[in-house]
Amino acid sequence: MIDLPKHKKLILFDGVCNLCNTSVQYVIKHDKKDVFLFSALQSEYGQQLIESYKIDTNKVDSILLYTPGKGIDYKSTAALKIAYNLGFPQSLMTVFFIIPPFIRNWVYDYIAKNRYKWYGKKDACMIPTPELKSKFLD
Repeated sequence: MIDLPKHKKLILFDGVCNLCNTSVQYVIKHDKKDVFLFSALQSEYGQQLIESYKIDTNKVDSILLYTPGKGIDYKSTAALKIAYNLGFPQSLMTVFFIIPPFIRNWVYDYIAKNRYKWYGKKDACMIPTPELKSKFLD
């Protein structure tokens, strides 16, 4: 299993998705408490977690949130928990937890299914700048 530093959470994202990469940049910019580390789903760490938790990447292929000791959150629950950890005003997004997961995930799945068509796709995973390298697990 992946050994993260204390009080860190790992966001696994689709490394070739432009929407996902933009979202990662947003989280980095607003992660004032330095809670998050990042890794592409396509990376060695991403593959380890997918295998360990037996995640069907045909059903979940865009974002996962791994919290040591608590496991994996995915889809809309992962996105809302990430927003919560960013603090105010992003934490206000957690109001959407009142919506049942099957509805939230339907919206999430619709966006995820169309993300390449709407936002494009890279040929390779994003390579972080030297300043951001410490936030990424290879």
